[in-house]
Amino acid sequence: MRATLWGTRGSLPNAGPETVRYGGNTSCVEVRGRGGTVLVLDAGTGIRRLGACINGNVKRVDLLLTHLHMDHIQGLGFFGPLYRPGMEVHIWGPPSATMNLRARLARYLSPPLFPVRIRDLPCSLTLHDVHPGEFEVGEFQIRADLVSHPGPTLGFRISENGGTLAYMPDHEPIVGGGDLPAEHEWTSGFAIAEGADVLLHDSQYSREQYPEHVGWGHSYVEQTLRFADRAGVGKLVTFHHDPAHDDAMLDRMLEDALRAFRPECTIQPGQEGAVIDT
Repeated sequence: MRATLWGTRGSLPNAGPETVRYGGNTSCVEVRGRGGTVLVLDAGTGIRRLGACINGNVKRVDLLLTHLHMDHIQGLGFFGPLYRPGMEVHIWGPPSATMNLRARLARYLSPPLFPVRIRDLPCSLTLHDVHPGEFEVGEFQIRADLVSHPGPTLGFRISENGGTLAYMPDHEPIVGGGDLPAEHEWTSGFAIAEGADVLLHDSQYSREQYPEHVGWGHSYVEQTLRFADRAGVGKLVTFHHDPAHDDAMLDRMLEDALRAFRPECTIQPGQEGAVIDT
């Protein structure tokens, strides 16, 4: 499988030359399988550019939403395939305790927040409530599980032909940032990440910033390194960068974290436009 990063931010930063390497769009990752299946992970602002690159040869797109916070659905209404008659679009995401996924998304895709209602989209649209468990999309085997983040939030583990990619853009493995417990079942997200070839994981804060944000559902970089090491992943891609952090600060945060703890896995900074093969 091949993953392309179209957006890596936690929210929209101040656009400028200081964000040019890491990029300024919010969470969106394209995953293509060897059989041609197209998965899209989250619908942040990066999905607009992705949609413009999906040509007429693609007849179906599956969009997996980790959760419905605004930075992860900001781009949904601007996703070109939704406006193509005959295009088959499947949206998978978590329901709440009181509303299914369609009802939750309809609150955004409707006036006054958006001029086009979800029921009026011309594509062939199917929405799927995702509960913890496994399902298949084309050649992909997908496992979903709830992870530690405010509101119903999923992590996804995507496997194809022996390769595995884990995606947890908003995640706080241990609230408070303490040591990871020896019993892995007590660590949020461990089953999604364990042994993955590639892990895209929340890396929003520095160690110094984290105490003011305990319980917000995000990780500091050193915590992410330790989580990836404990899970035995092959490559860690840092993700969900704070909107206030420019390129220089993101470089410095990773360098500081690596001085404090160096995992055995390969580290790749999550930069918009990066392509990762699994």
